[in-house]
Amino acid sequence: MSTRSLWTNLQLAPTADPDLIISDAALVVEDDRIVWLGEHTALPAVYQQGGLMHHRLNGEIVTPGLIDCHTHLVFGGNRAEEFALRLAGASYEEIARRGGGIVSTVRATRDASEDELYQSAIRRLGNLQREGVTAIEIKSGYGLDLETERKMLRVARRLGESQAITVRTTFLGAHALPPEYQNRPDDYIDVVCNTMLPRLAAEGLVDAVDVFCERIAFDLAQSERVFEKAQSLGLDIKVHAEQLSLMGASKLASRYQALSADHLEYLDEDGILAMKEAGTVAVLLPGAYYFLRETQLPPIELLRQHAVPIALSTDCNPGTSPTTSLLLMLNMGATLFRLSVVEALAGVTRHAAQALGHPDVTGTLSVGGKADFVAWNVQSLAELVYWSGYERSALVVRHGQISFDHRQETA
Repeated sequence: MSTRSLWTNLQLAPTADPDLIISDAALVVEDDRIVWLGEHTALPAVYQQGGLMHHRLNGEIVTPGLIDCHTHLVFGGNRAEEFALRLAGASYEEIARRGGGIVSTVRATRDASEDELYQSAIRRLGNLQREGVTAIEIKSGYGLDLETERKMLRVARRLGESQAITVRTTFLGAHALPPEYQNRPDDYIDVVCNTMLPRLAAEGLVDAVDVFCERIAFDLAQSERVFEKAQSLGLDIKVHAEQLSLMGASKLASRYQALSADHLEYLDEDGILAMKEAGTVAVLLPGAYYFLRETQLPPIELLRQHAVPIALSTDCNPGTSPTTSLLLMLNMGATLFRLSVVEALAGVTRHAAQALGHPDVTGTLSVGGKADFVAWNVQSLAELVYWSGYERSALVVRHGQISFDHRQETA
C-alpha cells in the first residue's frame, strides 16, 4: 500500500536557482516520488482531505538533494604523516622513497578487510549526508589488482544498500601503475581491459569506468584501450583529465561520449569544444586545487563562453583532497574559481547529476522525480556558498524518507 506525505510552510527552489523560488510552497510525495509541487494556495483538493502524513516546516528553503559526483571515498589508512613531512620540507621523491604516495594507500587498502573499509568509509559518508548529499559517485582505484578492486566496489555497493544515499560506482583500475608492474604499463592495461573490467562488470559492480590520463599515470593510447573496452561492455565513461598538463584526455574522452572530464586545470579551447559537442560535463575539484597549492586555474571563462555545464565535487581522497564537505567546495568554487552563486549551486545539483549519470538522479525537484531534497536553515541560498564550517541543513530527505533531522538535535 502506498504512503503519501504533504510538506508545507516552505520556500521551494526546484532547480536550486536563487532567482526561481516559490515563497509559500507545498510538496506532495507518494512513496519515494513527488506527485505534486507548487504554490500552497494551488494545492489540489484531493491532497487537502486528510489521510496524508503532514510535515509542517518552519519556512526553510527547500532545494534538491546535493550530489557529490567525484569521490574516492573507499580507501585504507590515510596520508596525514606524509602531509606533515611535506609541511616540514620533504619532497615528493623523498616521501616516495619512504614508501609513501599512492603506493602507501594501495598497501593499506589491500591489507584492510572489507568490513574495515566499510566502517571507515561510512564515517566519511555520514559527514556528507548530514550536509545534504543524497547521491554520490564512489571510485575504486586503490587496489590495482582484481581482488582489492572488487573489495572496494563491493564496499561502495554495500554503502548504497545500507545507507540513505544513491551510490554510483566507477571502476578506476587505471589510476596508477602498481608496484608489481613497474615499467610495464601496457602489460597492466592488458590486465585492466582483459581481466579486471570484464569480471567486475559481469558481477554487477561497475556503472562507469574512469582513467587517470596524465604523464605520471597513463597515456592517451592506454586510456583509449580502456575506453574502448568500457564502451564494448555498455559502461559509461569518465576521465581524470588535464590536471597537471595538457594531454588531450578531455578531447579523447569526448569522442566516447564521456559523462564528464574532471580536474581540467590545463584544459584548452579544443578540449572545451569537444566536450560541448559530446555533452560532457566539466567537473571542477577545488579541494585538490587548494590542497596541492595549484596556481593554474581551470579555464572558467571559456567554459562559460561555450556553455559547457560545470559541476563541483569533493574529490574526497587521502592524498590530494582529504575533505568530506561538499558545502566547503561551494565556497571554494566561488572564492578560488570565481564561480557565481548560481553556477556553484548548479554545480552540486543538476550539473552534478549529468556527471553522475544515474537515471533516478536529476538534481531537480519535479513531478515524477525522486523525492530527494534538503530544507535549509538560511535566509537566502547565497548563504550555502557564503558560509564554511557552519551546519545549515535543517532536514535531509531521501526517497521521501527523513534521513537527518537537525531540528530535533537543536530543539
